[in-house]
Amino acid sequence: MDLHIASLAERPDLVHLLREFDDPWPEFMKYDAIADLYYPRASTTFAAWTLLAWDAADPSRLVAKSHSIPFAMGADIGRPTLPEDGWDGVIVWAWLDELAGREPTHVSALEVAIRSDLQGTGLASVMLEAKRQNAARLGFHDLVAPVRPNAKHLEPGTPMSDYALRTREDGLPVDPWLRLHARVGGEIVGVCPRAMTISGTLAEWRARTGLPFDASGDVQVPFALSPVHVSVEHDHAVYVEAGVWVHHRI
Repeated sequence: MDLHIASLAERPDLVHLLREFDDPWPEFMKYDAIADLYYPRASTTFAAWTLLAWDAADPSRLVAKSHSIPFAMGADIGRPTLPEDGWDGVIVWAWLDELAGREPTHVSALEVAIRSDLQGTGLASVMLEAKRQNAARLGFHDLVAPVRPNAKHLEPGTPMSDYALRTREDGLPVDPWLRLHARVGGEIVGVCPRAMTISGTLAEWRARTGLPFDASGDVQVPFALSPVHVSVEHDHAVYVEAGVWVHHRI
């Protein structure tokens, strides 16, 4: 593959390819309310942080995309540590920074998505390195990521604090996506216990998952990293997904 990678700031003419990209994420994950603070502006305010990848042999279709966001951190602004609400938290922080006119100090990864038919081909590591290089090119030395471990859904009942620390004999994480980060110098620095929160009525969750949601208690949804908490009495269900904070010094 003759791979080309550019930001939307460099290639604004490719924004239509971003809109046409076949999103590989589970349907229920598309209903995080905080996402609306970022994605509608991914091609404008955050164009320099949106990376597109395509094969020169087929430039009419993306093979992968990457999203990041700059934000401010420091004890002087009441942010001595990374937020407990992970993915949601850094997007809110960046939003507040923009309103306050505050200069960002760090970059957070938000997403690397590989086209479904090309997953497992090594593109994820290429896009992660491109994300690191892009942050460096834009003048930053600290890239963090509220990582969503890509094999955790196989163990929804295992606490993330236990899962994230599992290592192989070579000392690298057992989880493939955490391992990829570690191989390029990323350091696990903690767990964000509520990285993403998705709520809805029972009817909304039925539409998102095709499951009945007809009894109170925990429901396991395919590809969810933990159970969804259901209350039939109150007609709502809430999914709280933990993530793993990884820090890259670049």
